[in-house]
Amino acid sequence: MGEQTEFEEGQRAPNPGVYTEVGEARSFHTEIQNPKSIKLKKGDTFPETTNKNRKWKKVEKARVH
Repeated sequence: MGEQTEFEEGQRAPNPGVYTEVGEARSFHTEIQNPKSIKLKKGDTFPETTNKNRKWKKVEKARVH
């Protein structure tokens, strides 16, 4: 079982960082325009998303291989 990566309104942030809205389909063809982005501390509550089909996901740093 893995660590939860997507969060809904009212849940608490597991770690500090910047979180952004993601849509249902994770394809580059269906990326949402102008997603909300928020900065939270550990334990802060996630606010409401722009619509009910979106969730919050932590913004990851670019990985260099």
